[in-house]
Amino acid sequence: MVANVGNLDRLARLVLGAVLIALPFLTDFPAWELPLARFGVPLAGAVLMVTGAVRWCLLYRLLGVSTRRI
Repeated sequence: MVANVGNLDRLARLVLGAVLIALPFLTDFPAWELPLARFGVPLAGAVLMVTGAVRWCLLYRLLGVSTRRI
């Protein structure tokens, strides 16, 4: 796998992923009672954190996009 996630993109993914994982547990928003929101939002955050950590994104690969400088 060749890295296709740049530094700024990586930082944004890690921060946003952490926020999405913590959000349902730190707020009392009524939508968190729905299973899709309660489990889907943290799952999306986990995907962002993993793609930021490994610096590779499958969607970027399929679309032929790279934010990494060569």
